[in-house]
Amino acid sequence: QVRLVESGGGLVQAGGSLRLSCAAPGTSFSLDTMGWYRQVLGKQREWVATAVVGGITSYADSVKGRFTISRDNTSNTVDLQMNALNPEDTGVYYCYTRGFRGGYFDYWGQGTQVTVSS
Repeated sequence: QVRLVESGGGLVQAGGSLRLSCAAPGTSFSLDTMGWYRQVLGKQREWVATAVVGGITSYADSVKGRFTISRDNTSNTVDLQMNALNPEDTGVYYCYTRGFRGGYFDYWGQGTQVTVSS
């Protein structure tokens, strides 16, 4: 079992920045893949960004050039720096991790609200 804890959401004006953080306290092995999804009320969860051990990162087109994902492999943490925010970025942001350790695993955090006002 992996527990993910997010922090850093909040209210910001359009054009502003926020930084989200996600930690996996008590996890004794390396989480190879960590990243972020977001969900707007009434819509499907949307992938935002992923960071893989080794430094490979990927982004949804909607956030490319504005968001930066980074991770600390030794501590199993992943951050999402969000710049130039706009109201369409509003939603609940979920941290996730996936991998294989004796079997496939897929864990999610509880989510953190990001609200961008116009």
